[in-house]
Amino acid sequence: MTMTATPAVLRANRRRRGLRAWSVIAGLTALVAGLFVFTMMIGSMRLTAEEVVTSVLRLRTDPSVDFVVRGLRLPTALSALTVGLALGAAGTIFQQLLRNPLASPDFVGITSGAGLAAVAGIVLFQVSGLFVSGLALGGALLAALLMYVLAWRDGVSGYRFILIGIGLVVFFEGLIGYLLTRAQLFEARQAMHWLTGSVGQASENELKLLAGALVVLLPLAVLLQRQLRALELGDDAARALGTRTEASRAALLAVAVTLTALAVAVAGPIVFIALIAGPVADRLLGPAAGGIGAAALTGASLLLTADLVAVHLMPTPLPTGVVTGAVGAPYLLWLLATTNRKGAGG
Repeated sequence: MTMTATPAVLRANRRRRGLRAWSVIAGLTALVAGLFVFTMMIGSMRLTAEEVVTSVLRLRTDPSVDFVVRGLRLPTALSALTVGLALGAAGTIFQQLLRNPLASPDFVGITSGAGLAAVAGIVLFQVSGLFVSGLALGGALLAALLMYVLAWRDGVSGYRFILIGIGLVVFFEGLIGYLLTRAQLFEARQAMHWLTGSVGQASENELKLLAGALVVLLPLAVLLQRQLRALELGDDAARALGTRTEASRAALLAVAVTLTALAVAVAGPIVFIALIAGPVADRLLGPAAGGIGAAALTGASLLLTADLVAVHLMPTPLPTGVVTGAVGAPYLLWLLATTNRKGAGG
């Protein structure tokens, strides 16, 4: 009786986990859609949800509404949506792949590499706009490549990867500080504004590039999720399950690094979204933890909310990165304390 009951219990548990996962995905999708519309409803000119939706979908023509929605508010909302999706997905890939809750693009050198390249362009070459974003993209990719090469010892160890990443962060931040001391006042202000991070500074071309990358890379990340879960068990167990460990790890890292690099190129280094999104999604998923899609949607909802707070709830509008930093820093302290208490801090 026990032998026949066991498969039924396993199937029931699998169904419950699947139902919970789909329920969480549906709820997060509805939340993100609601925040996306609400972002464009409020401001000096209040609009209804119907006016926003009909304007975005071009179902009705109203010049004043279309100017406010499509000309002023839609680019910022799209930036928060796409950057949040990219950072949420990239952050949870790093955390699961390196098996460490502190593994995040913010702390392994990728974001700092982008910042160094962007600040160097602003200070040394007086570039702006799309050129700064291009330099940030290149800096993030080069930093990731350097980190991978330095961490390689017959494979990539998560612990070594993180330690080398932290070292690169310190090195890059030191160079950024030096460049800022050599900058003129206007250049220093421009660089500091970019380093703070804001979803309101993206151009149309940058948004199109990030949106196009998400269309390709998010489904690819979901397809690679089975390999990611196998790698979480360790290389030996993953090989026993038929996973090509280094090829899978390289593919997952490439997806996460590209998403992070494009997000930083669009909005600057917005901190802590990549760190927080995955654990929040795991709490929502419960036994069905590990969903990249859920983490991406969580990242989008967090960033849309942070932008609403930064623009509409502060005495004066602030860059989005100020709010994410203020919320993320206490979370990081709590995470460090609890991880050390559990003996899982490495």
